[in-house]
Amino acid sequence: MKHIFVIAAAGAGKRMNLGYPKQFLAHEGKALFLWPALCAEKSAVIDSIFVIAPREAAEKIRALLAEEEITKLRGVAPGGKERQDSVGNALAEIEKYGAPDPDAVVFIQDGVRIFCKERYIVESLEELRRDPTLDGIVIGTPVKDTIKIVGDDGIIRSTPPRSALHSANTPQTFRYRILKEAYEKAALSGFRATDDAELVERIGGRVKMVRGDYDNIKITTAEDLWRLRNKE
Repeated sequence: MKHIFVIAAAGAGKRMNLGYPKQFLAHEGKALFLWPALCAEKSAVIDSIFVIAPREAAEKIRALLAEEEITKLRGVAPGGKERQDSVGNALAEIEKYGAPDPDAVVFIQDGVRIFCKERYIVESLEELRRDPTLDGIVIGTPVKDTIKIVGDDGIIRSTPPRSALHSANTPQTFRYRILKEAYEKAALSGFRATDDAELVERIGGRVKMVRGDYDNIKITTAEDLWRLRNKE
């Protein structure tokens, strides 16, 4: 395993009020998590796929992947309490299938960010190959709105320069060895992060932002669902 694609599809989707996990919501007849799986399956770069799934839905996810003839699937890891726990479980699952290549690269993809593109995968890997001092790549976009730093009392504290601000999307791509180290150190200290890049940054890793697309949306709220349906 050299180029490993991990799909985080273990969320409960409570904010969507669907009555079932949002990753099973259909877009053009396919569950949301299947779209990034198909992207990875078709990629000439990816050689193995791991999916993080709710424990009670693991077999359903395996069945849906089989229906789509996803041949690169290697394992299904159980979801954890939070996303960080889930990705940690995925790294443990990868190790069960044998030690990855010493130069292995892992791509972490949101299961409900369905507009995955081959260029994200290729360009991320090319950046890591071009610069051996880089530890990771994040696909993202410059923010369009002015951002305000606001205190608990609602009072604006500062306005950071918009030119330096980006929204972090996925895939987030890392050299496997440093991502594993970052997760192990976070577990030991009890540190919690909002994305994988923050864990790598925390231990001194160099992570570069690569320009993505504004349509690379994550389906998290009812508003996101409206945006998705208006693309159909």
